[in-house]
Amino acid sequence: MEERLWNYIDGTCSPDERDAITSLIGQDENWQKAHQEMLQFNTEITAITPDEPSMAFGYNVMEEVRHLEASKPLKTTINKYIINGIAAFFALSIIIILIFLLKDSMQSSGTTTTDVNTMFPDMSALMSSSVIKVFFYVDVMLLLFFGDAFLRRKKTGAVPKSV
Repeated sequence: MEERLWNYIDGTCSPDERDAITSLIGQDENWQKAHQEMLQFNTEITAITPDEPSMAFGYNVMEEVRHLEASKPLKTTINKYIINGIAAFFALSIIIILIFLLKDSMQSSGTTTTDVNTMFPDMSALMSSSVIKVFFYVDVMLLLFFGDAFLRRKKTGAVPKSV
């Protein structure tokens, strides 16, 4: 009943349905009462004027947005301590390898000292030529990778931030 009455009040019903509802309103007291309540509610709703913001509202909002700092894209930051730790590990590894190479070269030349032999444990089984080649290969790859990153940063003019 309510839906049909709202369609009648809004004028969205067909002419046949409009005639049927008009006759129901004229004959039935419940329909008449509901129609009057809905008409009264409809006139109250249409009489209400919506609140409008002031003319300067849009300008004020845009000014506030302009004052806010633009959000910067997130960049991954690398902790300097991690980089320094990795560099120290590789530097220490290279130094240890060089010491073992010097030790082996001193032994092969016949100038062995007991200090060198007692200072380091025997790790000749771990220091094969393939292990050393792999280690230097990884070091060269890391050097190329970080060198490329450094040159790209230098080319774009970006200055790395210190942590």
